[in-house]
Amino acid sequence: MNVIIMILVAYLLGSIPSALWIGKMFYKTDIREHGSGNLGATNTFRTLGKKAGFIVTLMDILKGTAATLLPFLPIFAETTINPLLIGVFAVIGHMYPIFAKFKGGKAVATSGGIILGYHWPIFVLLLLSFFVALKLSKMVSFSSMSVAVVGFIYSVIYFSLTKDMYLFIIITLLAIFIFYRHRSNISRIRAGNEPKITWL
Repeated sequence: MNVIIMILVAYLLGSIPSALWIGKMFYKTDIREHGSGNLGATNTFRTLGKKAGFIVTLMDILKGTAATLLPFLPIFAETTINPLLIGVFAVIGHMYPIFAKFKGGKAVATSGGIILGYHWPIFVLLLLSFFVALKLSKMVSFSSMSVAVVGFIYSVIYFSLTKDMYLFIIITLLAIFIFYRHRSNISRIRAGNEPKITWL
């Protein structure tokens, strides 16, 4: 029963539509009606500006972190389950949020939050990788997918050293989520018309 409760809580945490709520509460703007229409940090940056974008990014990251830390709460002390397995439901909630008609973001920030809650050095590595890729490409989508690849490679190396099968499986799954959610971006990158940032 505790596992089911944690899964439901993780999904509901992930379902919090940060971009939608921030846009409506503070900017009187439904972000779904602007830019790409996506409920993610990237569209928030483009539509509402840097301040809103950073806030939404932080909220989306913390959704994943909070879900991953659920198994460590005293109320669930007697339940043994790998926290990554709970955290992944926050990503599912972020992609398909019950609070926003199941149309959410692209899984990047919340996936990062899971990693932050489980093993923060990997999160730091992925964050640095993201900004390096962003500096070189100027494309958030390309940088997000690059991070997914870096995370997968790291998980393979980490598994060979520690035999942490859970990390390998979950990072592989998250990478699949990220690439799947960026299908339209991949098409635009190939066509040469993917939007680029100008601030880095």
